[in-house]
Amino acid sequence: MTELTYPHVGATRNGPLPAGYRHLRYRTRIGAGEAVLARAGEAILTFAMHRATGARIVADAGRAAPGVRLTVGLGPLRAPCEVVWVSEHGFGYGTRPGHPATGEEAFQVEIDDRGDVWFTVTAFSRPAGTLMRLGGPVAVGFQHLYARLCGRALRRVSTVTS
Repeated sequence: MTELTYPHVGATRNGPLPAGYRHLRYRTRIGAGEAVLARAGEAILTFAMHRATGARIVADAGRAAPGVRLTVGLGPLRAPCEVVWVSEHGFGYGTRPGHPATGEEAFQVEIDDRGDVWFTVTAFSRPAGTLMRLGGPVAVGFQHLYARLCGRALRRVSTVTS
């Protein structure tokens, strides 16, 4: 993990999120029950959730694990990342050189006491270059939109029954 472009590795898991970055916290209910939790966790860990948004994922492994490198492609955007932590139902990845931002983003699901399954995106980021700085509010809006797209995609792929 020597090529990460930020020093706060793991902050999306252990918090608090570092100062000097934009923070994103997005949470949405995707369903209920242990089966939904298991399917959602698997979809996150195998990058199926990301692919279901229409993103192109190129990874050096089929499953998230610390050190796995991947590139997330959306339209002309290419975002090199590296998985920095993994849990039973999610993971966090950090930015590598060539990513338009610098920071970390995490995708997780959990089940509450009532059996509802919640998807959470936690991130901290700031522009890595001039283009992203100039994009300002548009770039922030895009990150929020992508979090919502992930939630919708995860709901779709985790509540389908055979």
